[in-house]
Amino acid sequence: MTNSDPGLPTGAPGEPIATDVVIVGAGPAGLFQVFELGLLGIKSHVVDTLGHPGGQCAELYPDKPIYDIPGLPVCGAQELVDRLLEQIKPFGAEFHYGQEVVGLEQKGEAGFVLETSAGTRFATRAVVIAAGLGSFQPRRLGIEGADAFEGRQVHYRVRHAGDFHGKRLVIFGGGDSALDWVVDLTGKARSIVHVHRRPEFRAAPASVARMRELVAQDRMTYVQGIAAGLRTLDGRLTGVTVKRADGSMEEFEADHVLAFFGLHPKLGPVANWGIELEKKALRVDTAKFQTSVPGIYAIGDINTYPGKKKLILSGFHEAALAAFAIAERLNPAKKVHLQYTTTSPIMQRRLGVTD
Repeated sequence: MTNSDPGLPTGAPGEPIATDVVIVGAGPAGLFQVFELGLLGIKSHVVDTLGHPGGQCAELYPDKPIYDIPGLPVCGAQELVDRLLEQIKPFGAEFHYGQEVVGLEQKGEAGFVLETSAGTRFATRAVVIAAGLGSFQPRRLGIEGADAFEGRQVHYRVRHAGDFHGKRLVIFGGGDSALDWVVDLTGKARSIVHVHRRPEFRAAPASVARMRELVAQDRMTYVQGIAAGLRTLDGRLTGVTVKRADGSMEEFEADHVLAFFGLHPKLGPVANWGIELEKKALRVDTAKFQTSVPGIYAIGDINTYPGKKKLILSGFHEAALAAFAIAERLNPAKKVHLQYTTTSPIMQRRLGVTD
């Protein structure tokens, strides 16, 4: 299926790139959307603000195991992204990384013109928003001088767990990310001090129980308190000052500080596209996963509907139904038949498994 609508630009010099669908977001849901569209013969371009595929899945926990992907008893987040990229190779989707979609203009029946922060423009009949929580920024440590060490010795996400093996770590936070890394890195790091401001935790009870076991075994240290300052020497961070709950100050040596205070999720420019919102999420129907704007669909964590569950596998289901709805939109006079990859010669040719 190709974009042959005369009302859309053809992608000549100075004109927008013409495509059937633009997918905003290259996380697992967005990548699987490429696959589901490709099975139906629909071409897509993918735009993502990050400089690489994988979205928040690869950005926030690339080394973490995932246990609820059908058919894969355990799969690392980055491994899942790599598998999805391999799966969509036959469909030749084009990726535009490091770009945010900043403008959308409706062109009636012709579709939409999108523009990115890099000046790339697309003319498309349909848009799929698969942008996870939207654009996001971590809540920062909030102590003087921390920004000077950000990305070197002060971290708000873990890209490579091996970077912290054998190091002295101070980890802040009481949610799942903080507790997960406390548990995972204990025994691998030289030392771990875990700091949280109150006795209650937001993390899974099993993770909290495991952390307390490690403290009881004297394998790590837990402190109820907040960050009060950094110690430095010759331009390097050497330690952290913590204000305990009783008001006393204590200093801990540190090669790295990891802070997990959550994210500031923001829809960004999407919020200005006239799409109906509910609690900062895009409302969709559950037949097409179309938003309140015809031709704009939303899948994954960015959408909401009755019974919504923010699971990767839910995003996969939503991508499949959105693909069928988009196929009907692109060719309203042609009935879209359900075909199976195990038996359909057409789909097998599209997948490149038969001649």
